[in-house]
Amino acid sequence: MGSFSLLSAAARRLEGKVALITGGSSGIGESTARLFHKHGAKVVIADIQDELGHSVCEDLNPQSTSFVHCDVTNETDVENAVNHAISKYGKLDIMYNNAGIVGVAKPNILDNTKAEFEQVVSVNLVGAFLGTKHAARVMIPAKKGSIINTASICSIIGGAATHGYTSSKHGLVGLMRNTAVELGQFGIRVNCVSPYAVATPLAKDFLKLDDDGVHRVYSNLKGEILQPEDIAEAALYLGSDESKYVSTFAL
Repeated sequence: MGSFSLLSAAARRLEGKVALITGGSSGIGESTARLFHKHGAKVVIADIQDELGHSVCEDLNPQSTSFVHCDVTNETDVENAVNHAISKYGKLDIMYNNAGIVGVAKPNILDNTKAEFEQVVSVNLVGAFLGTKHAARVMIPAKKGSIINTASICSIIGGAATHGYTSSKHGLVGLMRNTAVELGQFGIRVNCVSPYAVATPLAKDFLKLDDDGVHRVYSNLKGEILQPEDIAEAALYLGSDESKYVSTFAL
């Protein structure tokens, strides 16, 4: 909260905006919620991790942040989350489809089950589809908005994650491109952030490594360590007016 008070009004890049972040209770989503709030946005955290989500809101400001339980594979939950943002704050400027899972670590396709594959695709791809659909429902009448999806480096390479995860992230980029073309006529931008490996709780659990282990194995830029806050900065740019003519882009 201290750093927020030092941020000038001119530097608050999301002043007056309302953002909804799925998977906002931890990891990249939590870092983004904190950064968006610092830059003046009212933030709705939508997640299945209720206790963590409420804790983040309490730590920030319950007047300008709120939590709603949301399983992104359930269309009613996603619809309710968007409706919550509208009823509480009057509009929705930024929809960040960030919720995701990696799936069970089974590199051999013969060991994979249909149910495991479908679960990952349901969260990562269908969840983003539902988020985009219901965000568009309220953004189209407003003739503006920014929809952001968390994709992955796995959307352009193979062999780095599970079959379900890699397939879902490839599909997510396709969804982004298609919806950006459709929604651009209404002034709505659609983009992705596509991070490399970052030591979130999700990644550490999947890789069975601690922070140092993830950084040691997956670091690809000498002298720098990718953090959730770095991904949040990319989302901040895509949600702000600085990227007003950026769409159909995987950053």
